[in-house]
Amino acid sequence: MNFFSWIFLAALIGSLALELWLLWRQKRSVEAHRNRVPHPFEQRISLTQHQKAADYTIARVDFQMVNQIVGALILLGWTFGGGLDLLDQQLRAWIGDPLWQGTALMVSVLVISTLLEVPMDLWNTFGIESRFGFNRTTGRQFLLDHLLQLGLLTLVGGTLSLIFLWFMTHTGRFWWLWAWGAWMAFLLLTTWAWPTLIAPLFNRFQPLEDEQLRERLERLLARNGFRSGGIFVMDGSRRSAHGNAYFTGLGKTKRIVFYDTLLESLSPEEIEAVLAHELGHFKRRHVLKNLLIMATVSFLGLALAGWLLTQPWFYIGLGVHRQTPALGLSLFLLVIPVFATFFTPFFTMLSRRYEFEADAFAARQVSAQALIDALIRMYRENASTLTPDRLYSAFHHSHPPAAVRIARLSSKITM
Repeated sequence: MNFFSWIFLAALIGSLALELWLLWRQKRSVEAHRNRVPHPFEQRISLTQHQKAADYTIARVDFQMVNQIVGALILLGWTFGGGLDLLDQQLRAWIGDPLWQGTALMVSVLVISTLLEVPMDLWNTFGIESRFGFNRTTGRQFLLDHLLQLGLLTLVGGTLSLIFLWFMTHTGRFWWLWAWGAWMAFLLLTTWAWPTLIAPLFNRFQPLEDEQLRERLERLLARNGFRSGGIFVMDGSRRSAHGNAYFTGLGKTKRIVFYDTLLESLSPEEIEAVLAHELGHFKRRHVLKNLLIMATVSFLGLALAGWLLTQPWFYIGLGVHRQTPALGLSLFLLVIPVFATFFTPFFTMLSRRYEFEADAFAARQVSAQALIDALIRMYRENASTLTPDRLYSAFHHSHPPAAVRIARLSSKITM
């Protein structure tokens, strides 16, 4: 072990302790308010529904605590436990070409890491989600989804790994600039292709059939100069009772997607309000801003990788005895999330700001009350906690707490 070993261990223990402490705070806050519905929701959410949301949140907190500990142990297994070193030795015995050997190493890490998550996915899907009446996934569907995900992960991860490793071995010390360009091209291509080529592999998408509702939504879009490839309904009910809506795609592939479960639970006015909120993200250029942030973060991250991967202490400090591009990049991808934990509040704060801006836009386009009604119904149907811990929420909730969000919207009704 060297000095970086102790830095990494300190960061891992610190991030794990922080996450467990935040989860403990979240559980304590939800338990403390379990027996009383908060004031803004007293007339719309019953005590029984509020308690179901509390119990669901507590169950998910317990799951996340175990998941955090398991994740830390797996990471230690890859590094100090010698897992990555052992895998590298085995692949060297099977594959001679360094480029393909490195690609196989990176793909293997991705696939093995994904497979190690399956037991936790099973617990979440067939344990927690089933117990609270949200899961509609069959065992066959669960298996097919994971096989498809593994196939895509192997194809995409293998292609990107091959490209990155080629740059690392053929373009010199500034390989990371080429890799950054390839990564941004991949993100843009994926965003463009997702609605029409990738998402349909997992779900069925049908044009919105309700003519009156479609015309209502199209008028809202026309007023704001939004042109899309259509309004679609996704069969989210195949897997879950949770509901949602989102924009996806770029350029001519832009689509508006509603979960069928959401359409079943909201009135036309509420659906229009939800769309107005999503439209607010488009009008305020949140998608573009997020792409720019992602471009900046990935640029800085790859620049950091470009330096770290030339340092022998980086490999030795993480339990690896060879210095190769594939081992360095695998180590970097494994350990960087540990250090990134401490920066999550900044991105959460930014996301919440976007949500407030989108809410304000929706309140001007339709009505604040319609969006309030839609949100309360969604909180109720999705069993979302109304009493999160402030610090936990600041780290992990991309949307403002329910009470804060409703209060902000309520203030716009009298304006």
